[in-house]
Amino acid sequence: MKLSLVARAPALAGLLAALALPAAPLGAQRPAPLTPGLLRVCADPENMPFSNQKGEGLENKLAELLARTWNSRLEYVWWAAPRGLARMLNGLYCDVLIQAPAGYELAGVTRPYYRTSYVIVTRRDRGLDIRSLDDPRLKTLKIGVHVYANDAENSPPAMALSAHGVVGNLVGFGTVFVGGHDHPEDIIKAVIDGTVDLAIVWGPIAGYYAKQLGADLVLTPLEDDSVSGIPFQFSMGMATRRRERALRDSLQRFLDAKGSEVRGILEEFGVPLLSLPADTARRVGALTPAP
Repeated sequence: MKLSLVARAPALAGLLAALALPAAPLGAQRPAPLTPGLLRVCADPENMPFSNQKGEGLENKLAELLARTWNSRLEYVWWAAPRGLARMLNGLYCDVLIQAPAGYELAGVTRPYYRTSYVIVTRRDRGLDIRSLDDPRLKTLKIGVHVYANDAENSPPAMALSAHGVVGNLVGFGTVFVGGHDHPEDIIKAVIDGTVDLAIVWGPIAGYYAKQLGADLVLTPLEDDSVSGIPFQFSMGMATRRRERALRDSLQRFLDAKGSEVRGILEEFGVPLLSLPADTARRVGALTPAP
């Protein structure tokens, strides 16, 4: 589903908001304390490339690796959209989030195990070579962006482009947040068939579907936008409840020991990987403190 879009400047939408907003549970189990030998993971039942009920997503593969390493039984708590996961975590419905932004205040997050960004997606044969939102050509080209809500919050790219005066030539694409039946790969297909000249897409989505569709595309990472103040790059860790330091530290030891296998899974799914800042990759202080 394509949506006409006039970018506004509402409250910042993005990963943190997605984790905090409520959603209707799908088959959620009862709250329960930690159980030895049981790994309870909150995940979305249909949100590729991250997770689905068939176990095909990158979060599924990471959860399976974690369960094997810990010799634990893996159990999912499914939610219909990737919103409100922190409430599920803190409400004792699950114990681990496979990915959360580093420093996320509503959870205890490990040091980041990967860093990625929004990317500019173009066809290689177009030779556009657009690397920033300051490029004047963006005011004349058709630009695809995902829309996170019908009329209130738009995605970070839409809001940042608005700050750069790029508004009349945006083409909005629905997501699991809007409509419920839209396909995240539609925006990549639109770049391939020329419906849009380029798209600005969350890196893991762009990388996965570019690989799945076998298209010769260029994915150019975006730096944080100084004009709008909107961040485009995020470091991601695993998360548990803030008070459960021992579990968080166990997750960290898993990531330290299985780093090459974790990276292999991310690369398998086409995630555009950026270098982790040295301080967040090394310092214990980068872990979210418990209260």
